Amino acid sequence: MGTLSERLKQRAAELGFQLSGICPAAAPPGAAELDEWLRAGFAGEMTYLEDRRDAYHDPSLVLAGARSILMLGMPYHTRDAQPAGPGQGRVSRYAWGDTDYHTLIRRRLHVLADELRSAKPGAATRCAVDTAPLLERDFARLAGLGWIGKNTLLINRPAGSYFFLAAVLTDAVLDFDSPVTSDHCGNCTACLDACPTDAFAAPYVLDARRCISYLTIESRRPAPVELRAGIGEWLFGCDVCQDVCPWNRKPGAGGEPAFDPIEGMNPVELAGLFSLDEEAFRRRFRHTPLWRAHREGLLRNAAIVLGNRPAAAAADALLKGLVDPHPLVRGACAWALGRYTGAAARRGLRQRLADERDATVRQEIEQAIRRQASG
Repeated sequence: MGTLSERLKQRAAELGFQLSGICPAAAPPGAAELDEWLRAGFAGEMTYLEDRRDAYHDPSLVLAGARSILMLGMPYHTRDAQPAGPGQGRVSRYAWGDTDYHTLIRRRLHVLADELRSAKPGAATRCAVDTAPLLERDFARLAGLGWIGKNTLLINRPAGSYFFLAAVLTDAVLDFDSPVTSDHCGNCTACLDACPTDAFAAPYVLDARRCISYLTIESRRPAPVELRAGIGEWLFGCDVCQDVCPWNRKPGAGGEPAFDPIEGMNPVELAGLFSLDEEAFRRRFRHTPLWRAHREGLLRNAAIVLGNRPAAAAADALLKGLVDPHPLVRGACAWALGRYTGAAARRGLRQRLADERDATVRQEIEQAIRRQASG
């Protein structure tokens, strides 16, 4: 039958976790680097990281008495990305399906936790899918799953980096695996060189404030003007630093049907998004990762993409967004319309300026009008 640790890993493989390893629930080696990163301001609006800093240093603050962590990796690569055409936006490949990976993975983690408690009556467990204050990549390295690359993502030699990390913490003592101590990035700087917004302050150091994934998912503010062009055609997230990584040249298919692309998600037609009110947005995206961006965030992103890749047929959608209830949407649509040369765009901006009361949006409209005049 094997040891409990072996049985848990075998069951994990049956549940779709192609990577598994076990490490001690000790202070992670990257905790000091996290402190430096936070002090540098690289977290941007993600203030919850600072709020939970102590827990990132000590897994026993995530699960009292934690002694072991079963670290797991579930691949999500399904097929090659489709190019985005006029009026379309790209979505990071982890979000192509119709299932929120948190829900799917958490259910399977509970299966593992139940089996552990069945074998160890009285054992405490806690399941984590990138929402608990846990330095998953550090523990994954300690559990032998891979090394942390220059793009700050965990990389596994055969599997690359297209996988979700998850964990089961327990106060039971399991058999620990050997940590990965080597770094196989070598002299390669492909990920650093390819980043459209120069988001890497140094190898292994990400300035989240410049990262497209942060700008399109985590941030609730207007994207900095100087970074909007770099966002390019990305509606939600970004895969650039993974797509160029040599270790992802031959990624294996994950085999999880829930991650397969659904119609209209790879890529996304943008104009129709501006017709979604809150209820319609909920119906379409509630159970997908795109829900995290919120309606106003996704429409902000859509407007930026349409400004970076003007499509004549999209002007009407941007004009609709120019009178949206949320100022974040109105401001982004104003910026985008400043890149359109038609009479309708010029007229719409001037009409909106007469009615707009939000100072930030007014500034966006005024700058858009000046751009049209100079273009």
